[in-house]
Amino acid sequence: MVDATFGHPRLAAIYDPLDPDRGDLDAYLAMAEEFGARSVLDIGCGTGVFALLLAERGITVTGIDPARASVDVARGKPGAERVRWLDGDAGDLPPMRIDLVTMTGNVAQAIADPRAWHRTLRGAYEALRPGGRLVFETRDPARRVWEEWAEWTRETTYRVTDIPGVGPVETWAELTDVSLPLVSFRGTHVFAADGDVLISESTLRFRERTEIERDLHEHGFVVEEVRDAPDRPGKEFVFVARRDTAGPVTPQGPAHHAWPVEGTP
Repeated sequence: MVDATFGHPRLAAIYDPLDPDRGDLDAYLAMAEEFGARSVLDIGCGTGVFALLLAERGITVTGIDPARASVDVARGKPGAERVRWLDGDAGDLPPMRIDLVTMTGNVAQAIADPRAWHRTLRGAYEALRPGGRLVFETRDPARRVWEEWAEWTRETTYRVTDIPGVGPVETWAELTDVSLPLVSFRGTHVFAADGDVLISESTLRFRERTEIERDLHEHGFVVEEVRDAPDRPGKEFVFVARRDTAGPVTPQGPAHHAWPVEGTP
């Protein structure tokens, strides 16, 4: 299920003004250059900020997201015609051979359902050329950031943002549940212009490093490196995985188009 933050048209339209600092994308831009990527698939592209930054650098970009409202925002931005925008998830991709697949921000953790996660890894594998790379970040569960989030209340997170063409918008966040490996929280948005109140319920999955490495291996990837996140040092894993020419692994050995799928815990 798509969070209202990304799937509701009114919330998708104000996502960028509410979170204008995207310095976290610098590391991904640097990796695209480091790996010499000429084509990139951005899974969970949202409002298209990263995809458009890549396109500005002459890279061929495809952005895909299940939140139609967010992709519609991306399609309306200057330069959007340089990007191929798709509605859906990584299991809905047409045939392609991409140099680099990315999942920036909280995308990997927001894929909380195990079946959807495996579907995403399978789609990323099939989209990549042999030797192409998948890069994404995820928070280290050992840092137990949800304990910091326990201080999230209306009083501690409340702010008012005056958005051009929209007017003042009140927002706050609240931690609602910790049932590891799942952590849930609620975002509230109040539009001063008409008093409309919109709620977004979100859940993130905190995967252990060993679990992610196993999943990548089973889906045909070789983990080249696990880096630190420059914007959150010591708090996140940044996985760099290469599509293995041997293919995904089954209990009988390497094979194509056969991926194990976990049940929902």
